[in-house]
Amino acid sequence: MREHGGNLDLAQQRFGGRADDWIDLSTGINRLPYPVGEISAHHWQALPSRSEIEALHQAARHAYRTSAPVVAMGGAQAAIQLLPQLAPRGRACILAPTYNEYVPVLSAAGWEVEEVREPGALAGAELAIVVNPNNPDGRRHAPKDLLALLPRVGRLVVDESFVDAIPELSLASEADRPGLLILRSFGKFYGLAGLRLGFAIGHAADIAKLAAASGPWPVSGAAIAIGCRALRDDSWAGATSARLVRDCARLDDMVRSQGWRLVGGAPLFRLYETPDALAAQEKLARGQIWSRVFAQNPAWLRLGLPGSEAEWLRLAKILAR
Repeated sequence: MREHGGNLDLAQQRFGGRADDWIDLSTGINRLPYPVGEISAHHWQALPSRSEIEALHQAARHAYRTSAPVVAMGGAQAAIQLLPQLAPRGRACILAPTYNEYVPVLSAAGWEVEEVREPGALAGAELAIVVNPNNPDGRRHAPKDLLALLPRVGRLVVDESFVDAIPELSLASEADRPGLLILRSFGKFYGLAGLRLGFAIGHAADIAKLAAASGPWPVSGAAIAIGCRALRDDSWAGATSARLVRDCARLDDMVRSQGWRLVGGAPLFRLYETPDALAAQEKLARGQIWSRVFAQNPAWLRLGLPGSEAEWLRLAKILAR
């Protein structure tokens, strides 16, 4: 398995404790999740109907402010797995460094894959991939600049898994343009990653291919019920977006005494340059707070945002040691 956050089993092996003892800040998942509430027995017992799945699609269009075709999938990762099927094999360019699943998925399907450092270098690719805002460094790209790429590539995929709290960055409203495909994650912003829910938004032809490849029941009845409820809760989304912005500033202030420099981030995670990321990770782990380090950059440490006030206090106490 490739390196990802959320690997608490590794933390437990190295530093002990039960999973419940740990505060997992190694992911970019909201630690104050959407309040799920009651789920009727019907959603656990019956196969999802077409009308229920379409209701979820409509809720996604509402939340993502688009009228473009949408298909629900088992997380944004499920859409990534199917990208090679959208077109004949060719040259794929990925704006890097970024989420580490794109290269192996496309390479395994026989695509020629190149990682590039600047958006202009994506030109000429049959498939161009941009994560906006980027994971792990939070690099952002203006929608107009990404749209300018469309005539210069065969297909542009924009992964917007971390854009919920920065809606002005989203291209979802433009997603019905031929050659543009938007990927959205539900679980990160809503703090329900275990639900495995995400969406692809795009031109009708691409969405039809993804829907056919996903089968008749791409997501569970529980995911439909919770997704419909959460995606239409504008009040919760607005309050959560505002809180995340405040919490980013709080975390940046908290770690400043450690001599860590902010590299970048999004409203669900921060990336810091440290004198020694492994040493910083171990310091936090001794207090059973898990963070993420990167093999390709030994100075980088990524932290998600604590949730409860008790989590914030625990992090402050450990940093003060």
